[in-house]
Amino acid sequence: MSLKFYFHPLSSFCHKALIALYENDVSFERVVVNLGDPKSRAEFQSVWPMAKFPVLRDEAQNCTVAESTTIIEYLDAHYPGGTRFVPSDTSRAWKSRMWDRVYDHYVHVPMQKIVGDSLRPADKTDAYGVEQAASLIRQSYDMIERTMETTDWAAGDEFGLADCAAAPALFYASTVVPFGRSHRNLAAYFDRLLSRPSYARVIDEAEPYFSLFPLKIKLQNPRRNQDGRTKS
Repeated sequence: MSLKFYFHPLSSFCHKALIALYENDVSFERVVVNLGDPKSRAEFQSVWPMAKFPVLRDEAQNCTVAESTTIIEYLDAHYPGGTRFVPSDTSRAWKSRMWDRVYDHYVHVPMQKIVGDSLRPADKTDAYGVEQAASLIRQSYDMIERTMETTDWAAGDEFGLADCAAAPALFYASTVVPFGRSHRNLAAYFDRLLSRPSYARVIDEAEPYFSLFPLKIKLQNPRRNQDGRTKS
């Protein structure tokens, strides 16, 4: 198989790239990376020395592609399908890329700051930094709420790159900074993301790993009803 995808099933940025792979039914080999295992880490570093996932290895092109946004653009260029992640129209393309950056930098990264702080020794935590991160997430929610008054997807009328970024960012961020009652448009958008088959598959596959989430918050599959049945 030409493509190998190096990832961890709980990683939010890996989810972002997986959505794109599933969206266009791209065939690839899964390589689950365990950074805590010396052998797994060493094998991964032989492919990508920085040992940061996700990474896509394309043996046919002899290319190693790192970083979730770049992976999605690479798939758009070399493994296209029914979903075009970055529009060919330049006036729509910049908007797609902008909202991809918004979700990564203003929702995704501050969420990781909050989660990462929980892994620090008790005398090394950063309460002020955590509150700054939470404040940025809330501010982002307010902006997204207004944007979603007039559109179905992050960058317009079609699912694309920015939505791949939004889905895992909102899932994990909402566990540490829940949506407010005033965020009805945002909540409705997140429901649309959960109903997307590509993201539904990602969430369902990640569920067995939810117990590894470091915060004292039990992750729940938002696609399940209270009786445990999975929503279609």
